[in-house]
Amino acid sequence: MAMNITFQIGALAGTPIQAESITSAGTGSDSSAAAAWKTPIPNIRCQIRKQETIEQKSQPTSPCRSPILSGCNGIRPDLSVACRAFATETLEFMTLDESKAAEEEKMYKEGKTEKEKGVPVYVMMPLDSVTMGNTLNRKKAMNASLQALKSAGVEGLMVDVWWGLVERDAPGVYNWGGYTELLEMAKRHGLKVQAVMSFHQCGGNVGDSCTIPLPKWAVEEIDKDQDLAYTDQWGRRNYEYISLGCDTLPVLKGRTPVQCYSDFMRAFRDNFKHLLGDTIVEIQVGMGPAGELRYPSYPEQNGTWRFPGIGAFQCYDKYMLSSLKAAAEAAGKPEWGSTGPTDAGEYNNWPEDTQFFRKEGGGWTSPYGEFFLTWYSQMLLDHGERILSSAKATFENIGVKISVKIAGIHWHYGTRSHAPELTAGYYNTRFRDGYLPIARMLARHGAIFNFTCIEMRDHEQPQDALCAPERLVSQGTLATREADVPLAGENALPRFDEYAHEQILQASSLNIDGSSDDKEMCAFTYLRMNPHLFQPDNWRRFVAFVKKMKEGKGADRCWEEVEREAEHFVHVSRPLVQEAAVALMH
Repeated sequence: MAMNITFQIGALAGTPIQAESITSAGTGSDSSAAAAWKTPIPNIRCQIRKQETIEQKSQPTSPCRSPILSGCNGIRPDLSVACRAFATETLEFMTLDESKAAEEEKMYKEGKTEKEKGVPVYVMMPLDSVTMGNTLNRKKAMNASLQALKSAGVEGLMVDVWWGLVERDAPGVYNWGGYTELLEMAKRHGLKVQAVMSFHQCGGNVGDSCTIPLPKWAVEEIDKDQDLAYTDQWGRRNYEYISLGCDTLPVLKGRTPVQCYSDFMRAFRDNFKHLLGDTIVEIQVGMGPAGELRYPSYPEQNGTWRFPGIGAFQCYDKYMLSSLKAAAEAAGKPEWGSTGPTDAGEYNNWPEDTQFFRKEGGGWTSPYGEFFLTWYSQMLLDHGERILSSAKATFENIGVKISVKIAGIHWHYGTRSHAPELTAGYYNTRFRDGYLPIARMLARHGAIFNFTCIEMRDHEQPQDALCAPERLVSQGTLATREADVPLAGENALPRFDEYAHEQILQASSLNIDGSSDDKEMCAFTYLRMNPHLFQPDNWRRFVAFVKKMKEGKGADRCWEEVEREAEHFVHVSRPLVQEAAVALMH
């Protein structure tokens, strides 16, 4: 049935699809490649690529004439539109000028150009795409899902490459197991990959559906010296990510944490060099919990923090306190170096509950408060600089982009102190821009600023907590514009409704001040591939959303028109999508 579905989707849907038959119990293996094209819309271009393999494959048969779909098997009535479109339009596609095809191939390999419009959409893979045994999880489901995503016009995938899986058992011993299989599968389907160097623990954050700890040997070292873990003022240790206070100290079996991260990235590069720049087009470098450049100030694990609490400062391990002491002495205020703020409340307080964060006379505005917040945020920036310097040196001149994920901390944004942002390490208040220094740091290394909560609207969030995700995204956008840094986006929570899609479209257009230039986000990553995405109504809306994103700003077609155009595709792709949904549930 795999071949049937490929032809059905290809007739209406998208870019060339690589069909991979799935071998089930009692059937033989019959792998073949099929290319299919969609009914053209104005100005569409198609290219015919030579097969990279030695064996030459013939051009696909029209679904109308396919021995699989016709003859004794008959042809399904719902494919008649696809058949007629394929039969009447194939000749036009075949006459595409060779030089134009070569030019478009060149543009594809070099990535988005200034003249191109639209925002490519990537989809995050499940967190447990690779098992604890270093094998590809749910292989059949993954194959069907990737084929469906490609057919819908998705640009590629985002994949977490877990430090705790690959280098789990011994320092410097890397098992790429399931990742090799997954990345090769993405290549076969013609999907690009954003690979996340995930140096954090999975488990304990919003949306974490599985637990993947740090490497065993690293956890052993933390158990011996718990000050390697981030620590709050009450002595709670957080094992999500190694404290940046010891970035440059040889505390991990003779290596520094930054050396461990560097060695891991270098090993990834060497192992997947044949895919870099073609299939793997972006390296997102993890720099903290949830892969974000921040402190673990709002940990959900064990109920420590609940939305919309202000969180807590994470600077009480001995390495962070040693740095604070040195900074205070350098500032001529040694009395400021013994501890962090003691009046900043607890994880689930609100700003006005605390002496430090309250709007009138709060400690955050005092000389001590300004000193501490400057030191705390600068430590985070320095951490980012160290890892980005290593990443840039590792992946320079091989055709991949580097990105960094910044958390969308939108709650209490409307207050003066912006307490949750401060505890996370972003020195952003009503009187100070905390995102411009981050953007400038990324600019120095040519990295992409990847922002979350792009899908949210202010009025959807609790207004008593003065949440303002739209204003936050606007501030981040302005910071990247001033620093001349590319901006990419993600949705913070799973959303399948058109209302969220419309908000993403608006945010990705970067029209925050009535600007009429042609700048857009460089990419958007959709959270996350799961069975819900492939439910009929969700899938229909998602297909239309991807199409609208690819059309870019200035496209004046309404949602209804785009959805009508996608209806036929959704109909004929239903068997494949149902296969993906069912397989993902098991």
